[in-house]
Amino acid sequence: MKFGIFYELQCPRPWEADTEHKLYQNALTQVELADKLGYHYAWEVEHHFLEEYSHSPQPEVFLAAASQRTKQIRLGHGIIQLTTNHPARVAEKVACLDLVSNGRVEFGMGEGASITELGPFDRQMEDKQAVWEDGVRCVTGMFKDGGWEYEGPYFKFPLRNVLPKPIQKPHPPMWVACSQLETIELAGRCGIGALGFQFLSAEMAHAWVHAYYNSFTRRQQKLADYQSNCNIAMVSYFMCAETDEEARRRADGITFFQFSLAYYSGARNRERPKPGSVNVWDEYNKWKRENPEAAQKALMGGLVGSPETIRRKLRKFEASHVDQIILLNQAGKNTHEHICESLELFAKEVMPEFVGREPEHQEWKQKVLSGDIVLDELDTTPFKERAGVGKGVSISKLAGAEAAEAAG
Repeated sequence: MKFGIFYELQCPRPWEADTEHKLYQNALTQVELADKLGYHYAWEVEHHFLEEYSHSPQPEVFLAAASQRTKQIRLGHGIIQLTTNHPARVAEKVACLDLVSNGRVEFGMGEGASITELGPFDRQMEDKQAVWEDGVRCVTGMFKDGGWEYEGPYFKFPLRNVLPKPIQKPHPPMWVACSQLETIELAGRCGIGALGFQFLSAEMAHAWVHAYYNSFTRRQQKLADYQSNCNIAMVSYFMCAETDEEARRRADGITFFQFSLAYYSGARNRERPKPGSVNVWDEYNKWKRENPEAAQKALMGGLVGSPETIRRKLRKFEASHVDQIILLNQAGKNTHEHICESLELFAKEVMPEFVGREPEHQEWKQKVLSGDIVLDELDTTPFKERAGVGKGVSISKLAGAEAAEAAG
């Protein structure tokens, strides 16, 4: 099993003049530390206009900066939006990043999360998957030598040579963001790596892995002429400390992450209030005071605990044959010091056991791809629910406050 770290660049209020500067600099220091500790991937999201939840509109800038402070860690777009970026600009950004990082880019693609960020780019929620598919067909040809032209339902591009070209040939490994079982199956059919942005139990992960590999090996129909990437990664909440109690105490930001995710992903076709009219951090703290049991329950999932507790949980994911676990540590107001200590303790006490068994996983994987191992077609009906988004977090009162704001 391999391990990555993940960044939304959350920035809860109140904001001071240097808040975002410190946020970015601390995150870069954390990626630099992760590289030295032997983590395999650093993933950075692209979001727009999502106050407090994500201040990360230009992931290629952050990743380029990280490339100059690291040597081995892979640098992943997790993801770049094909709905709000023209494919030619995407190809240019990915290729330039691959050049400055000496060929360490992972090319994750996605659609965008809500009308808040899609609306200003004249994209509709109901069209976003079709736009993404058209974007994939358009962008992949741009990495090839020579000119490329394309005409599709959403993107049209005259004959041009898109420059520069990436180091990795024919292109960096391709991934797609997956937040539900249907998109996991879509990733497999498309022959693209699956970035599971859902917070799953080990049982659900087992079902998702089977669905992905069976789609990849039995039902693959690529969208265009690109190189397949057979990998499934799962994001998990994360905080490692000497004791379970200390880990939970340090991981309060994880509950904020769930709350703010529920705020922006709930009622996805609804516009948000005017900028600055809702303090999500204050609303979160009100919710936490009114729902103490739910707040504590929210910390029971994920990889939050002592090294022994996390090892025990990870063994279940390992048995499910997940290729990569992506650790979400930077959330809410989790401190820079605690994030670094968590990365260090995990790398020392937990990671070696699972990295040491990576050759066994690769052997299993090759047997699945060759047909020597045939995976069962599991009944995935119990696992179709969007289980992780804001689980245990109710924002009905916040939604009511928004409605009152809009009416006023």
